[in-house]
Amino acid sequence: MTTTSPSTPSPTRKLERRLGDWMRARLPFAVAELVMFILKMGWASLFGALLLIAMIVTDHIWQDHWPVARYDALLAYALTLQILFLALRMESWREARVILLFHLTGTVMEIFKVNAGSWAYPGDGLIKLWGVPLFSGFMYASVGSFMARAIRLFDMRFAPYPPFWATMLLAIAIYVNFFAHHFLPDIRLGLFAATLVLFIRTRVWFHIGSTWY
Repeated sequence: MTTTSPSTPSPTRKLERRLGDWMRARLPFAVAELVMFILKMGWASLFGALLLIAMIVTDHIWQDHWPVARYDALLAYALTLQILFLALRMESWREARVILLFHLTGTVMEIFKVNAGSWAYPGDGLIKLWGVPLFSGFMYASVGSFMARAIRLFDMRFAPYPPFWATMLLAIAIYVNFFAHHFLPDIRLGLFAATLVLFIRTRVWFHIGSTWY
């Protein structure tokens, strides 16, 4: 089994335990476990949810004549969220490093796709690289945040995990295809099949309260 939970306990652990104990004392066990699962999933996706809400709200209310461009405001908002998550220990520094990799990789992918004509960011913004506002990297970072937080909150184990070299080759092939399919045949269906074959024996173990699933 592989564990990814940090050595320092989350500050929300006691709150989760109290909430779980409170519900298990008042609800049927299965219902209490389902409610806790939903709450934990929502808590794990908090960064992405807050970013999505900000994108939707600003899209409806932002005015072109305002002194700060919408893309720049979203970048400041996302940076503030990240700082708060670290300051409140809702994310560990180890998780933050993983999320940073998602952000940097996502930004590179966005720059490539925008300049390949796949989509565009037509709005104004001072903080852009090759037509891509830097807040866009946080859309990828929010996925990394969810994955890192869910693995920790549910204390996930992956067993049996495929050989590391095989997962690295698959990951490299997926990223190469992301760029190369503009010039070469798209092999994503083959990569889907390879992913299924590689991980078909892997089980994700997680626990809610004291019960493993």
